[in-house]
Amino acid sequence: MISRVKAAVTGLLGGSLSSKQSALPAPCTPEKETPSVPVAKPQPPCRPSFLKLSPEEFQKSGDHNARIVLTLETPEELHWGTGYAEVINAGKSHHNEDQACCEFLVVEDSDLKHNSLQSDQNLNTDLQILCKVNDKFSFYYWGLFDGHAGYGCALTASKLLQLQICDQLRELVHILQQTTAAPLCLEPDTRNRNENVSGMSTPEITNPPAETTMRFHLEKQVFPESLVIGALENAFKQMDKRIERERTTHSIDGGCCALVTVYLMGKLYVANAGDSRAIIIREGKTIEMSHEFTPETERQRLQLLASINPELLGNEFTCLEFPRRIQQKELKKRMLYRDHTMTGWAYKTIEEDDMKFPLVYGEGKKARVMATIGVTRGFGDHDLKVYNSNISIKPFLSCMPGVKVYDLDGCDHNADDVMIMGTDGLWDVITDREVADIVQRIFTSHGPDQSNRYNLAAQELVLRTRGVRKENSWRLPTGKLASLDDISVFVIPLAGQGR
Repeated sequence: MISRVKAAVTGLLGGSLSSKQSALPAPCTPEKETPSVPVAKPQPPCRPSFLKLSPEEFQKSGDHNARIVLTLETPEELHWGTGYAEVINAGKSHHNEDQACCEFLVVEDSDLKHNSLQSDQNLNTDLQILCKVNDKFSFYYWGLFDGHAGYGCALTASKLLQLQICDQLRELVHILQQTTAAPLCLEPDTRNRNENVSGMSTPEITNPPAETTMRFHLEKQVFPESLVIGALENAFKQMDKRIERERTTHSIDGGCCALVTVYLMGKLYVANAGDSRAIIIREGKTIEMSHEFTPETERQRLQLLASINPELLGNEFTCLEFPRRIQQKELKKRMLYRDHTMTGWAYKTIEEDDMKFPLVYGEGKKARVMATIGVTRGFGDHDLKVYNSNISIKPFLSCMPGVKVYDLDGCDHNADDVMIMGTDGLWDVITDREVADIVQRIFTSHGPDQSNRYNLAAQELVLRTRGVRKENSWRLPTGKLASLDDISVFVIPLAGQGR
């Protein structure tokens, strides 16, 4: 087994495998006595409908050598005048595996629950938002889905996740409306509002009025935004369960990272599961609205899960981390290590079990879980196994998003203040500060009266990170290697459009 894993890692370090997933699950052969089940045809590849591509334009957009940057023709195409641009990868996959979605949804009352989420819905057709009006309880929605090992999972999530969110919020309509009209209780707010329920810093959140605080069972304060965060978390869980149920009947291949922004009742909720990212640029300064979930950032969670459930390692991996691969000659010698309880390093005497392959191996973009996949959160990957084995990866992959909240209506913004949402193809080669500088240059050249400035900013971000083709490679202006991945970018203005 170790030799097979080593072979997979050798291929990974040689750069011949996907940036997120270095091995595909082996095909499953049904037992002879199992009746055959017709396999659905794969969903046809497509780009976001709001791009309105002709068949010829769609074909040209798939040219890995030209890498044509797609953007919107007019600023009115998306809500709030949102800008968008994308480009295909340099050849790591046949099709663009990114997907994008921008919607306005109105949540119906739970008593009027529609059947848009029934399992027999045809996923191979464009979906229409079926939520019915209920006292104007609505939200705006932006989503980026970065697929790997195929585009099927990203395409499915881009069509259905917003409906799962609608379904979860439906149960909260009366509660959330009551908190704005008639308070449920007048308990004072003593919680630190600079942290949300996930323990992450929440920028620009100020102490809310006392009337927005709810107390259940006279024990714990629950804020309205915590209910929305819970709805988003449950929507992500339900989306992943649906993909698991229907991955065969609807031919949903691979997996995907998901980055979603919801504007509801004056606040932006940014939910991220994967390595896509979002930042806010306000008065020229940047505010992080998500963080990446990778094998490195989630090392302790992965190690804890393995230590509690060692059977998940298949007797082939160790949950301990060492600074390098251990050689046989180093048995019984002392070496640095760390486990799930540690952020620092300590010494231990190497034992036979320590010779197993590490659960998390590699650094940066080359870090992998079980030498297989480079992200730890997202949808799909239910059939993913360690190369040439029966060890499942999915138990270590979480669909749960990290959620951050931004009090949009509680802050003053000008026409240059924006939120940038981008897949990892953008962030792999550019920093937050560089993104802010590029956007500022575009806005300086195209004043606040220029209606297409947000599309131009998105286009410039993609052009800059895609680079130019030189001697069969794509290079940045600095000469460094440009992004070879699919790149998708939203530039969302924060100065009041649509509100």
